[in-house]
Amino acid sequence: MNNRVLLRDADEMRLAIGEVADGIIGEFGANGLANVVLLGLYKAGVPLAERLKQVIKARTGVELASGTLDISMYRDDFGQRTALPLIRETDIPFDVDGAKLILVDDVLSTGRTIRAALDAVTDYGRPALIRLAVLVDRGGVEYPIRADYIGWSLEVSSSRKVLVEFSEEDGSDGVYEVAWQRRAE
Repeated sequence: MNNRVLLRDADEMRLAIGEVADGIIGEFGANGLANVVLLGLYKAGVPLAERLKQVIKARTGVELASGTLDISMYRDDFGQRTALPLIRETDIPFDVDGAKLILVDDVLSTGRTIRAALDAVTDYGRPALIRLAVLVDRGGVEYPIRADYIGWSLEVSSSRKVLVEFSEEDGSDGVYEVAWQRRAE
């Protein structure tokens, strides 16, 4: 992508993921993590949830259940897109009813993705509570949605986008500011 500006490197990402994990551990305590589950939102929320799961296990010995959620069909711009969205598999290998569920996404921007995720997850059951963990809160929310656990808060112009790359998907880790380009995905 052209005009990419590196905002955070791999080491900074690792530290921020550790801080998000510490926030989760701090809220529930090692003994209270038994019914906590992570639900990564496609695309970049999935590797972030896996990394949080690994850090939490390393720090507490508790392995959280985790799953993946595709919100494509719940988006409020579904009918406005120029191409059909890429539908990915939702995999929720735990009971949503009564779970302490943490939605995991890379960037909180307008809040529309999280609104769609809330709609989607409640189709699977009624969690005891829902929290939100993000690596980056870029501000500019359009809905009354706030993250509970945040790696960084960054101010980025509305004409620019925050792009998070994970080595699992993209070959390397980094947080970038890029020119805003609407994608059909």
